[in-house]
Amino acid sequence: MVPNASFQVISQEILPDVPDQGVFPVSKKGGMEMPEDQQDPEHPVIRVVYGDITRLPVDAIVNAANRGLSGGGGVDGAIHRAAGPRLDECCRRIGGCETGDARITPGFDLPARFIIHTVGPVWSGGGKGEDDLLAACYRNSLRCADEAGCRSIAFPAISTGAYGFPAERAARVALTSIREYFNGVTGIREVLLVCINERCFESYTRLLTP
Repeated sequence: MVPNASFQVISQEILPDVPDQGVFPVSKKGGMEMPEDQQDPEHPVIRVVYGDITRLPVDAIVNAANRGLSGGGGVDGAIHRAAGPRLDECCRRIGGCETGDARITPGFDLPARFIIHTVGPVWSGGGKGEDDLLAACYRNSLRCADEAGCRSIAFPAISTGAYGFPAERAARVALTSIREYFNGVTGIREVLLVCINERCFESYTRLLTP
């Protein structure tokens, strides 16, 4: 497990007519299994979900981008296609993004109001600061969302595709980074961790289950 913080954790599949698959709330004192009638609605919520991130009606979705913000394969390409050609034009004006940093654009044709583009590290065995760079992706993306007034944000599993970051290690970095961020002041009330396969989903739920 990773360190606890003051938010509730809900694991579910975000598919039509699929109920919640289990609730894993995290209390202020760090204890798990808080009864539902004692959960504090003012605390941020994390949801681990299956689904298509381009279809989520959240304030911001995060794009696992390349340094040129030029679109590519996987989630990056799917977001660029769904957002439409205005996103390509906007990204060209931004001019790029360094690994670990984040840039924000409108959502254009997406249900989301904003797209936060962050460049994850390429896995090189773990000895080149990959964990710190991945943590920076989550931290800077959350900061961008807060600055834009977002209350909900959805993340893909950054760097776990073509960039080769091990899924469970990446999940641990993601959860730790998000929890550390929520130790500060934030207006974000909901974080969705969007999975496209069983390996990703199981990595998150294993870390969140006592």
